[in-house]
Amino acid sequence: MPDLLLELRSEEIPARMQRKAAGDLKKMLTDGLVEAGLTYEAAREYWTPRRLTLDVRGLTARSKDISEEIKGPSTTAPEQAVQGFLRKAGLSSIAEAHVHSDPKKGDFYVAHISKPGRAAEQIIADLVPGIIRNFPWPKSMRWGPASAKPGSLRWVRPLQSILCTFGPETEEPVVVDFEIDGIRSGNVTYGHRFLAPGEITVRRFDDYVSKLEAAKVVLDADRRKEIILADARNLAFANGLDLVEDEGLLEEVSGLVEWPVVLMGEFEQAFLAIPAEVIRLTIRANQKCFVTRPQGEGEALSNRFILTANIEATDGGKEIAHGNGKVVRARLSDALYFWTTDQGDLPDLGQLEASATKFGLDLKKPLDQRMARLDHLDVTFHAKLGTQGERVERIKRLAEELAPIVGADATLAARAAVLAKADLTTEVVGEFPELQGAMGRKYALLQGEHPSVAAAIEEHYKPQGPSDYVPSDPVSVTVALADKLDTLVGFWAIDEKPTGSKDPYALRRAALGMVRVILENKLKLSLGIAIAAAVSSALAVYEQKGKGAESRGVVAMLDSSIRDYRGTSQLLSEAGLISNLLKGGLAKASSETFGSADQEREFFDGQRLMELEASLSPLIADLLSFFHDRLKVYLRDQGARHDLIDAVITPHSDDLLQIVRRVEALGSFLDTEDGRNLLAGTKRAANILAAEEKKKTAIAQTVEPALFRQDAEKSLFAAVNQAEKQAGEAIQNEDFSAAMLALSALREPVDSFFEHVLVNDEDLAVRANRLALLARIRAATGQVADFAKIAG
Repeated sequence: MPDLLLELRSEEIPARMQRKAAGDLKKMLTDGLVEAGLTYEAAREYWTPRRLTLDVRGLTARSKDISEEIKGPSTTAPEQAVQGFLRKAGLSSIAEAHVHSDPKKGDFYVAHISKPGRAAEQIIADLVPGIIRNFPWPKSMRWGPASAKPGSLRWVRPLQSILCTFGPETEEPVVVDFEIDGIRSGNVTYGHRFLAPGEITVRRFDDYVSKLEAAKVVLDADRRKEIILADARNLAFANGLDLVEDEGLLEEVSGLVEWPVVLMGEFEQAFLAIPAEVIRLTIRANQKCFVTRPQGEGEALSNRFILTANIEATDGGKEIAHGNGKVVRARLSDALYFWTTDQGDLPDLGQLEASATKFGLDLKKPLDQRMARLDHLDVTFHAKLGTQGERVERIKRLAEELAPIVGADATLAARAAVLAKADLTTEVVGEFPELQGAMGRKYALLQGEHPSVAAAIEEHYKPQGPSDYVPSDPVSVTVALADKLDTLVGFWAIDEKPTGSKDPYALRRAALGMVRVILENKLKLSLGIAIAAAVSSALAVYEQKGKGAESRGVVAMLDSSIRDYRGTSQLLSEAGLISNLLKGGLAKASSETFGSADQEREFFDGQRLMELEASLSPLIADLLSFFHDRLKVYLRDQGARHDLIDAVITPHSDDLLQIVRRVEALGSFLDTEDGRNLLAGTKRAANILAAEEKKKTAIAQTVEPALFRQDAEKSLFAAVNQAEKQAGEAIQNEDFSAAMLALSALREPVDSFFEHVLVNDEDLAVRANRLALLARIRAATGQVADFAKIAG
């Protein structure tokens, strides 16, 4: 069967776009071929900085002939229906249609359509120009005289040639002929821009690859990566060094060269006084080079670096390495200046006293100075959420509230929260934003901060993705939770939630990060109370700034009630958590808060309470639902069944660790014979109840033993009472395995009940009583999970 070779050659394509572009080309072309009625055996895409290539094997030479019948309206149908049928069938008049008869429906029109197949070359020639014109580049450009015309060709960089051949291995392939904006397809390509720029005539993929290789072009990007990595390792080893590998940089560098040549450069030893992260990022970002370290010497770097050239130089690459070294030295000189400047005093220390006093900062310490400046400059975090200084205040207050739950030292947590954003005003982070947190940790250690405080400054950003590590130090955990929760509550309060695929503030990542921090550290934390604590922290900050309508009374009341509820593991009630907090706060509010009982009564009138509860309860409920969605994603990635997750989670579930333990216990229970049988019986009971409730059949409020007529009823009633009590006690002790064991005792009584008892008895009172007994089964199992949501 014939094979297709397509190459689109242009000026240099940005490395970050190449892999996706090659995949897009493959999908667009193969989808188009299949839609046109062709089939193929295999297709693979390739890319270099100057070309996108597609190799399609086993393509059918011609699409099949198509014969089909399109049924139309009755011969007596109105003209409008007839015209619609003609348009659908592509007929010019009703005379081209045939009349068929049906004994029941009478005569009706039928169009017999025959479409002859088309040659693959013709289909390809029609398809490729459209793909090129509509290619989904993130950015594209026009060029040359034709660019002034409307509708002229756009491409990521000027398109220079198109190679397109088609044919079987046993015959000479043909050129698929087409033209787009003056560029005509052919069987000619070109080798390396500098090393072999001449024309290359090719027939099919195999000689295309070999001739390109001879012309100093390695077509396969993965092979270029292997060459670069192997040569870099060998060159480093030959010089007594180890390569510091970087997959992201390797991917980028492989997209910058067609003929990789690995060289080594160097810089002065004095620059090694700069932190390794800064050196690595400086060399990576500016010169796309790899760093090295002495063999067996830990994390310390050497003054040698590895670069990848795109040319074989006559001097062996000495001038290329020297030129790269000059640029690296210049960049490292800047980095050294930033590093030393960050450790000195700021010139505007005199203006920072007020901020230092507010946060308890020591202006003799460089990092404290940077935090004071961050607050003094009123650097905006978000237009609706205030400044970075205000945000740090909120995080500090929230960290103090969360510290006892996490088991962290509240003083250390508060200190870490205060310094967490201080490195944002440092010179190094200004140049390399990727180092925020990491530089804060280094500067904190240099000024003698507690190791847990220093670690929290870096780790409070973690995890930043599903593969990122989760902090375990209690101080880091506390500040990480406080930072993410403040972000989520803030953006929920201003109604800037993620919508569809859009999440500009990475709120899904923040929520998933909280889920991982809580679960992987096995924290027992009520999210509802934590959200309310975040609201309380925000109210306190805005009340201090005079930005909130809430008075000091609301702030004190919320703080007091949160302290009262902390650690109780109380789930949200149907009335909403805020209602409980408000009531608790009122009872505990001191006369100092309000000045007098009259002021207290005046402020906390019914309307004000309703307004506050109405504004906060939906926020908590909505955020909990958002956390539930992230938790489901996490658990499914861990292999948990989606139906078990749905069966366990309720709108008020705010203890993530408890949810996970319930899912685990439920899964283990349902893997047993008792579990499977109880599930079947419980679902049968639930289905009967649902059907009768839908019909508004009377169901007794309570089960009346005097109405029992069968021993099976009595046995089930006794078993339900026992199981409900034991399961409830086990759940109270959070022993979910014991709760499942208690429910397993229902298996035999439930089976016996359905075997011997007719639920819909003719006696309405007996029927209502038996339905009430089924409701008790549903209620008993419902303590653990909603069995109706479980598949099976």
